[in-house]
Amino acid sequence: VTMDVETAVREAKSGKVVYRVDKFSNIHVPAGKLSFELASIKENLITIIAAILKDRPSTVKGTFIKSMTLTSTMGPGIKLDVAGVTLEAKS
Repeated sequence: VTMDVETAVREAKSGKVVYRVDKFSNIHVPAGKLSFELASIKENLITIIAAILKDRPSTVKGTFIKSMTLTSTMGPGIKLDVAGVTLEAKS
């Protein structure tokens, strides 16, 4: 909820990525809907990973992202290749 609706709409249209972290350091972020094309979901995932890697604290050493799973709200998850996704996000 915001009083500055114009800024909120501009940020949303410009691709602002909003994610949250739970107490176990899991990041939850929506990447699309079931009706999206595969290419759109892939583009969204790469954008999300790039934003997370950009926000990485400089004090963190070693592996920052240990695993990734793509899942629906109540469905089974699909494990993603961390190295492949992060490589695409960095390029």
